Amino acid sequence: MHSDIPSTSASAVTRDPALLIGLAEAVLAAGAVIMRIRAEGFEAGTKADESPVTAADLASEELLRARLEKLLPGVPVIAEEAVSQGRGETPGGAFLLVDPLDGTREFIAERGEFTINIGLVENGVPIFGALYAPAVERLYLGGPEGAFRADLHPGAPAGRQHWRPIACRPVPATGIVAVASRSHLDPDTAQLLEALDVLERVSCGSALKFGLVAEGLADIYPRLSPVCEWDVAAGHAILRAAGGSVTRPDGAPLAYGRTGERYIVPSFLARGRTDAGG
Repeated sequence: MHSDIPSTSASAVTRDPALLIGLAEAVLAAGAVIMRIRAEGFEAGTKADESPVTAADLASEELLRARLEKLLPGVPVIAEEAVSQGRGETPGGAFLLVDPLDGTREFIAERGEFTINIGLVENGVPIFGALYAPAVERLYLGGPEGAFRADLHPGAPAGRQHWRPIACRPVPATGIVAVASRSHLDPDTAQLLEALDVLERVSCGSALKFGLVAEGLADIYPRLSPVCEWDVAAGHAILRAAGGSVTRPDGAPLAYGRTGERYIVPSFLARGRTDAGG
């Protein structure tokens, strides 16, 4: 754990570069746990909402919660598995949204497109994000100082010498590259993609889709079916840092910390650089 991060609230460290290093260290460590469990073998269970869960989801969340409580003491941690078990914390002015294994179906199918997501939301806006895909050794980071990609193996040190700056490209008027879900492509999203002037469509699992837009490899990632806040917050922070945006399809800002709606995001549109931010 990085030792230079002060033990205080998120508001006091949102300009501290050490926070981004701490988030990177957390997802890299969780990636090592997930890959160990995958190598040893596991069984998949089913949660109350009929979505899958494995020992890797639970072990990753336990590690991340412990690390984040040390990194940002007193900042609520809203994590997927805890919420599914009725143990969700109450969001504050600043809070963390955590998906310990985004793309569990991809994990079970032994594909590499699953990620670990951490987003720090402050005053309703995702400020910091860390997104790590351990099977393909790809780390995306975003914060007030910018957005970065690093190619690091699970459990590796999070040294900045491995980070390279990334940025969204301007969204072209025609011939856009769209990225869409491999496992959750709903009819409304498919219809929207058909209506756009799409030169190329890339199918991809988990929050890796945000990373592709953030580093200028794709222009748009639409999702018109429900998803949870912990699936979006990390990618949203990284895209903001890279010059892109994540909004509701009508352009209105996304809201976070919506306990009354069980943290459901009905739909969103993630885009590369345009005249409007978000």
